[in-house]
Amino acid sequence: MPAVVLLGPRQVGKTTLARTLAGERGDGAVYLDLERESDSLRLSDADAYLRAQRGRLVILDEIHRAPGLFPQLRGIIDDRRAAGEPAGHFLLLGSASLELQRQAGESLAGRVSYMELAPVLAEELPSGTPRDTLWLRGGFPQSLLAEEDAPSLTWRLDFVRSYLERDIPMFAPRMPRETIGRLWRMLAHAQGTPLNKARLAASLEVSAPAVSRYVDLLADLLLVRRLQPWSGNIGKRLVRTPKVYLRDSGLLHALLSLGTLDDVLSHPVAGASWEGFVIEQLVAAAGPHRTPLYFRTEKGAEADLVLERGGEVEMVIEIKRSTAPVASRGLHVARADLAPRETHVVHGGSDSWPMGNGVSATALSALVQRLRQH
Repeated sequence: MPAVVLLGPRQVGKTTLARTLAGERGDGAVYLDLERESDSLRLSDADAYLRAQRGRLVILDEIHRAPGLFPQLRGIIDDRRAAGEPAGHFLLLGSASLELQRQAGESLAGRVSYMELAPVLAEELPSGTPRDTLWLRGGFPQSLLAEEDAPSLTWRLDFVRSYLERDIPMFAPRMPRETIGRLWRMLAHAQGTPLNKARLAASLEVSAPAVSRYVDLLADLLLVRRLQPWSGNIGKRLVRTPKVYLRDSGLLHALLSLGTLDDVLSHPVAGASWEGFVIEQLVAAAGPHRTPLYFRTEKGAEADLVLERGGEVEMVIEIKRSTAPVASRGLHVARADLAPRETHVVHGGSDSWPMGNGVSATALSALVQRLRQH
């Protein structure tokens, strides 16, 4: 594609990756940080400057600060396409997913591809780093690689404060950051449960539509995942409300003041935290061609994760922290209703084995590898 938008929350490593790419290209790339006045001044005549970079990769960091650039990028891309030049002209970095996709989509439709840089995944862990360290601290590099748990927690608390004091006013200046901060913590307590806008609205003393806008913002900033329910027709009454997860387990634990693994394991959120952690690993491995959902009937039959591909249910997944899991009755009901190709109970151990009745007990690493390969 002529342009790629690299999405991801702040501090996830987008700039590090972009600077590495620029360094590998040497004089064949130029990096501009639009938060820096000196770099912004180069774009005072953006069309002339960008056209002068012909043959170089132009990296524009914090692109949301200059939404007026998108129409100019379209003109340059179209001219270069007409001249038969190869793709790969612009790499655009930003932290607000939906807003950036809207801005880019309006001007760069058919000219841009989107890629999301997630926090560090379990399959990317440095050798010797326990997976539970990733679960506790989350995947933001500075938190994960801290020498001890205490400075890691301090970094995450500072990260939360920075978002509330800097990013929320920048992306949503009319939204009250104190209220959004309270909502963020309430969502941490309600990790992995269907979104109850009425209850949250009553607790925050705002309207239900306001809660929707605030959750939309946190999702746009790639901090919250709304897992939509499976909604096919099976002749049963289904739960139709999305579940909400904080995407990074380290931020979840920081918002709940859980600084050590013992703190997490002794807290009621432990199971839901592990569930959300595993879902993030599996969704990342599943890629863009699979749709992640969950399944739940009003009678309580449930699958934690459903992966659809091409309109068909490929996998039904239940998530357990135990290394000796037992498939729930609800999973068997979900399997009978959805008729997936595969049914897995993803557990906390390292082995995989058949459990009977078409269900497999599967290690997280094994299912991640399977999804990557298929």
